[in-house]
Amino acid sequence: MTAVEVVGLGRDFVSSGRRVTALDRVDLTVAEGEIVALLGENGAGKTTLTKILATLLLPSRGTARIFGVDVTERPQEVRRHQSVVFGGERGFYHRLSARENLRFFALLDGAPPRGLRQLVDRSLERAGLADAAGRAVETYSRGMRQRLHLAVGFATRPRLMLLDEPTLGLDPVEAARLRAEISALRDQGVTILLTSHHLLDVEELADRVVALHGGRVVEDLPLADFTRRAGFAAVITVTGHGPRPEPRTGHGIRIRDEGPAGGPGEGEGAGGWTLVIEIEEWGMVALGGIGALLDGCEVTGFDVAPARLEDSFRRLYESPRR
Repeated sequence: MTAVEVVGLGRDFVSSGRRVTALDRVDLTVAEGEIVALLGENGAGKTTLTKILATLLLPSRGTARIFGVDVTERPQEVRRHQSVVFGGERGFYHRLSARENLRFFALLDGAPPRGLRQLVDRSLERAGLADAAGRAVETYSRGMRQRLHLAVGFATRPRLMLLDEPTLGLDPVEAARLRAEISALRDQGVTILLTSHHLLDVEELADRVVALHGGRVVEDLPLADFTRRAGFAAVITVTGHGPRPEPRTGHGIRIRDEGPAGGPGEGEGAGGWTLVIEIEEWGMVALGGIGALLDGCEVTGFDVAPARLEDSFRRLYESPRR
């Protein structure tokens, strides 16, 4: 089943007497059980699109449906299918405990009283808040409040989750734990639409990447295909001592950067050098090119890093717009 279907969606605002187009003719389809990441620079339209799907904003034109239900015509029915996690400092009763807040929001969403305590406790456990469940939210750190937003999402048992910067303010251990919980939701058939500037979230969770620019969709690709848009398969950083190899192109490699000759290079002292090499595609041609480039050189370090989502993101948004 199609979880999200957006056709020709647009949204305009008026700012200082001027009309501003936040979304323009956006088409998007998300299958049930899929995790799709919305990427884009600030102001690209990601949050506006998410708020329309969450029934918090009305579109200026076009249509959006959640499991076949129009978000404009039947917003209450749409809300029964989904949970929205925007995070931030607002949205809770700060003098109440996390457990009390979660109980309130679960009941507001229609959770039955029977089994409510178990539902609340399980959601707090999944968000890593079980030990602090009885504390007032006003005593929570920013990261803990972010986890409480996610606990609310877990408690409402949605078919669709809209996540806006879900790991914002979390330390690496907490962020990894929440990514594991989000991935488990996908395994249960929950559809997830994710926006995040923390690209590790996208790399570890997303099946597909939809990139927005100026309110329009400029890329819609499986994660692996989007990553290949970086234009290279890997980057090799080579350090050495003595005569520096002569830079060359072709043979499946490109020299991206060079360290200074005759100066310090990666702790090797005077005469050290550094080369950063892009591998266009792994294969015998590239390996032969690397061997020829470094033949006879005194290599002291050799580090290989695969192309990352960040590289593709940078290339997409630094290139001239289409």
